[in-house]
Amino acid sequence: MHAAFVTESTEAAIPVVFVTRATWDATSASLDTPAQQFARANAFSGKAGQVLSLPAPDGTIAQVLFGLDDASSPGQDRFRVGQLPGLLPPGTYRFANAPHDARLAALAFALGSYRFGRYRASATPQVRLVPPAGVDITAISRMAEAAGLARDLINTPANDMGPAELEAAARELAMRFGARFSSIVGDELLKQNFPLIHAVGMASTRAPRLIDFTWGDASHPKVTLVGKGVCFDTGGVDLKPASGMLIMKKDMGGAANVLALAQMIMDAKLKVRLRVLIPAVENSVAGNAFRPLDIFPSRKGPTVEIGNTDAEGRLVLADALALADEETPDLLIDLGTLTGAARVALGPDLPPFYTDDDALAAEVAHCAHAENDPLWRMPLWGPYDAWLDSKVANINNAPANGFAGSITCALFLQRFVESAASWLHVDIYGWTPSAKPGRPEGGECQAARALYALLSQRYG
Repeated sequence: MHAAFVTESTEAAIPVVFVTRATWDATSASLDTPAQQFARANAFSGKAGQVLSLPAPDGTIAQVLFGLDDASSPGQDRFRVGQLPGLLPPGTYRFANAPHDARLAALAFALGSYRFGRYRASATPQVRLVPPAGVDITAISRMAEAAGLARDLINTPANDMGPAELEAAARELAMRFGARFSSIVGDELLKQNFPLIHAVGMASTRAPRLIDFTWGDASHPKVTLVGKGVCFDTGGVDLKPASGMLIMKKDMGGAANVLALAQMIMDAKLKVRLRVLIPAVENSVAGNAFRPLDIFPSRKGPTVEIGNTDAEGRLVLADALALADEETPDLLIDLGTLTGAARVALGPDLPPFYTDDDALAAEVAHCAHAENDPLWRMPLWGPYDAWLDSKVANINNAPANGFAGSITCALFLQRFVESAASWLHVDIYGWTPSAKPGRPEGGECQAARALYALLSQRYG
C-alpha cells in the first residue's frame, strides 16, 4: 500500500468535509454556532482549494472544510484533493462525505504527497488518509507508486541519470518481476544493426544502448512498449539555446513513463507477453557527432537524411520500433518527449496521440478521461507524408518547412511499423511547469495511467 494511506479505525481519523460554493450554505447550516462563526471569521466560502481546520473545544482539529470545484464547472480540476497533503497539518484524515469521484480523489491525495528529496531535505508531508470505502486501494497504490517511479527518474539530473543509470533502473525493475533482461551497448549496436541509435549517441562519452526486457507468458497477446530514452539533449550540432536545454534532463520522459507502465502491468499480472524496449542515449556535441545532411541506414532498411540533429528522438525510436515490429506484436505503443509543436498545439498538460486504429483511439480517449490522464487524438495526415521526402535518401528526419511538427514526427515513425496489429504513438511532455493539485512541479507521469487502464480492460 502506498505510504499516503493507512488502515486504521475511521473514528481516530480527522474528518474532511467537502463543499462547493453551491453547497456551502447548507453545510454551514449543519455546523454548530461556534463553528459557523469561526468559518465566517476566516471568510470561508467553499471556494475551490480553500481549506479551513475547525477547532474542537480542547484545541485539537474537529474537522476540516475543503472547497471543491463545482461539478458542472468547465474548468473543474478532478485532482483538486491533491492539494490537501501540502495544506493539512500532520495527522490521519478520512473523507467525511463523498468528493465528486472518491477513487480519483484518493489517487490525487497520493500523487499530491510526492516530494523529490534525493539532493536536499524535502520531507514528505506527514499526512495520511484512511482509504475511502469501496475504493480499490491496491489499484490506486499501484498507479501512485508507478507515477513516483516516473517522476523520480525524470527529476534526477543527467549527471546521475545517463544511459547506464537508466539501464540500471530498468534492470532493477525487470529483475524485481522476474523478467528476462538484456542490453546492447556501444559499437555492438552497429554489429547488431541499430545504426540510428548508435549515430545519435556516438558523440557522448557515455555509450548508447538498447535496453530490452520481456515478461509474461509467451502464449499471451504480445504488448510491446517503446520509450524514448534521450538522457540529455543538447540538440547536437543544431545546438539548442540555453533556455531550450534547461529541462532537457526530462528528454528520457518517454522511457520513464514506459517503465512506470511496465511496473503497473507486471504488478497487476496482466495476461500479456510484455516487451519493453528503450533506446538510451545522450545527444551530445563532439568532433564525431552526427551532422545535418549526414545519411545513415536504419535497421528497417530505408536510408535517413538528417535534416536536423535536434530531431533525434524519432531516430532512436525508429530502430527500436523496427525491432519491435519484427515479431508482429498485437499492440505496439511508443512514448516520447518529441516535439515542441505538440506543446504549441495542446500545451504541456494534454499530450497528442496518433493511431490509425479507430477502435483503439476510442478506448484510449475513454480511459484518458476516466483516469484524469488527458490525451487528445491528432491525425496521421497522409498528405503531409511527402514532406519527409529526401532528394538523396529514402527519408528526411525533419522537414524544412516547420509545419505540423508533431504530425510529421508521427508519420516518420509510422514508416517503421507495418506488421504490428495496432500501433499507438504518444508525444508526451513529461513535465509539470508549475505545480497543480496532485501534480508537483517537475517530472510527470503522463499517459501511463490511461494506457494501464486500457490494458487492464483488455487483458485483466
